[in-house]
Amino acid sequence: MDKRVAVTGMGVISCVGNDVSTFWKNISNGVCGIDSITEFPVAGLPVKIAGKIKDFHPENYGMDKPFIRKQAMFTIFAMASAYQAMQDSGLVSGENIEPAELATYIGSGVGGFDVIIPEVSKYLEEPTGRWISPLFIPTMIANMAAGQVAIKFGAQGSCLNIQTACATSSHTIGEAYRAVRHGYATAVIAGGCDFASIPLGLAGFANCKALTTEEDPKRACLPFSKDRGGFVMADGSAVLILEEWDHAVARGAHIYAEMTGYGSTCDAYHATAPRPDANTQADCIRIAMEQSGFEAGKDMVYINAHGTGTILNDLAETKAIKLAFGEEEAHKCHISSTKSMHGHMFGGTGAAEAVATVLALKNGIIPPTLGLDNPDPECDLDYTPLHAVKAPITLGLSNSFGFGGHNACIAFRKVD
Repeated sequence: MDKRVAVTGMGVISCVGNDVSTFWKNISNGVCGIDSITEFPVAGLPVKIAGKIKDFHPENYGMDKPFIRKQAMFTIFAMASAYQAMQDSGLVSGENIEPAELATYIGSGVGGFDVIIPEVSKYLEEPTGRWISPLFIPTMIANMAAGQVAIKFGAQGSCLNIQTACATSSHTIGEAYRAVRHGYATAVIAGGCDFASIPLGLAGFANCKALTTEEDPKRACLPFSKDRGGFVMADGSAVLILEEWDHAVARGAHIYAEMTGYGSTCDAYHATAPRPDANTQADCIRIAMEQSGFEAGKDMVYINAHGTGTILNDLAETKAIKLAFGEEEAHKCHISSTKSMHGHMFGGTGAAEAVATVLALKNGIIPPTLGLDNPDPECDLDYTPLHAVKAPITLGLSNSFGFGGHNACIAFRKVD
């Protein structure tokens, strides 16, 4: 018998807030965290803005100095958001959940980018490799965020890293949902993280022609706008605690929302471009909404769009939503891209947008799409331009579409 799945804890590290309450306050009020890069010289780079993390102190999230010194930043971000989520949920391994029943699904789209570069430089200077750090591999590999979080919280159930580019943490949350729903875990620490807005990352994505070269941070990330010119790189992490409903109720946990659906498909079309007919993206959305029991005319829907601000993605996503819902129902949906405020966090972005979706449901507020004062006529749905709106939404969907054609849609229902 399939089990119901509750969201009982959340945590966020982002350029618009290093905790859930600050994150929500800022995105619901249209605060943009994208800014000029000051952390390193950008004079020779084609991109000079990003969503960098500010005022972040790892020791505030249960980490000691030796741990911080030995880890790559993507792992530190994951640990900080997992610490918040576990504190929020009240779960304690060995006390109110068996260690073997607590799983960890945390992904990274890139892994230890910041660790790789200095070690490669050492190797090029001394090709024997004698100066390569013994910590190089254990800190660089993308599964280490999940591994370290599991160690910290005594999670002896399944521990997985999923790496599907921009769809990474929507897939980790989706697969965690399946694990709880089908009885493979009682609870899962699920989410994602990345630290990729470093010079090499900026140069690589810019040369893919994926990034905007706009230097005004407030006009840089423009999803669904006629003026859009690419996405904005950002760093950070987010984690949700997914828990079997009856277990959460029995221990008196606060339940933010019920997770009710998960679609996963592949474009099987191109390494970076979305499928132009949007059929596979539409199927992904349709699966999640059907699993959630969507009823036309009864449900009021919010969609947190992938909404990167790239020409092809925004057109394909608009088409996919219309195909999934039908033209009439698609125009009734409330939609926004919170990337317009927090940028594209790669492995962390799907989880951060899941947090935004859950809080939109809980609070009845649709976060805005900033900068949308000149909408693309082909992106003609209700993308909530400029300002948040209130709406009694009942079903929330969050879309993530990654390089390689990886598509994920996760769905949540409001709880009373």
